[in-house]
Amino acid sequence: MHIPDGFINGVTSLGAGVVAASGLGASLRRAGKVLQDRQIPLAGLVAAFVFVLQMLNFPVVAGMSGHLLGGALTAILIGPWLGVVVLSVVVIVQALLFADGGLSALGLNIVNMGVITVVAGWLFFRLMMVFLRKSSTSILIAAAVAAWASVVASSLGFVAEYAIGGSGGAPLSTVLGAMSGTHSLIGIGEGLITAGVLGSVLAVRPDLVHGARLYGVRNDGGAVLGRGPVVAFIVGGLAVAVLLVTVVAPRVSSDPDGLERVAIDQGFAAEAEDGALGDSPLAGYGSDANEGGVGTVVAGLIGLTVTFVAGAGLVLLGRRNAKETARR
Repeated sequence: MHIPDGFINGVTSLGAGVVAASGLGASLRRAGKVLQDRQIPLAGLVAAFVFVLQMLNFPVVAGMSGHLLGGALTAILIGPWLGVVVLSVVVIVQALLFADGGLSALGLNIVNMGVITVVAGWLFFRLMMVFLRKSSTSILIAAAVAAWASVVASSLGFVAEYAIGGSGGAPLSTVLGAMSGTHSLIGIGEGLITAGVLGSVLAVRPDLVHGARLYGVRNDGGAVLGRGPVVAFIVGGLAVAVLLVTVVAPRVSSDPDGLERVAIDQGFAAEAEDGALGDSPLAGYGSDANEGGVGTVVAGLIGLTVTFVAGAGLVLLGRRNAKETARR
């Protein structure tokens, strides 16, 4: 779903950059006012975990793969404001270190993957919970539906950007049908992964799930588990992320993702331009040095570390700024 340079013209990309910067700034300010201190390392963990999950392309149909976007997952785990911040950090790290998504398209990718997915995922989650019994099972059902909807919404964001400033000349109606169709399928995988991750967290630390706290959901047995320091949870989460990088990441599908598949099929894949960071040793997540998957593992571990530090650091900065503003 990462847009490369060249798919969307410069003016549209610049406009998206302004929207992305405004959305990130507003979200950071709002998150700084409401988050608790224990959520700072949790934000780093979520950033690192989403980064790793986005490396894991899963097969969808013959010749196409998909990967988690994570908007609904982050919104339900840590709240929508913090979710926008975390997803934006992931997208920025992917572009700057791994040449995943063009530099000129960075604003587009933040809007589509870091803003639209979170907003759509959170709104659909809240809507679903209006009609469902307030239980952990309902949280998972609502999360799965919201995750599916967030992927489709993100694909429609690209269609809107393509309509304003797209390159390649493919008919808009065709791009609309192809993007919505392919991402409706990818969204099924997103929903299953989102429900699986949330279910695991609800089983051990339901008190850390923002969406569960909002509705007073503890767990179906009625007990709140694991109150207290989150250090063990953070360490455990990072250990799982490392395991995914070292064992799963080198074996994921190499087929094009949804956007790449649509670009190939509709004839505008050639519009992609080589990015300024395309010669970086980490470009393509180390695929150029990928003997036995070593390049992918090294790149994944670097990305995991950087996103954890950057996510927690940016949230800490927002928290400090909010405290200083409150004292004035």
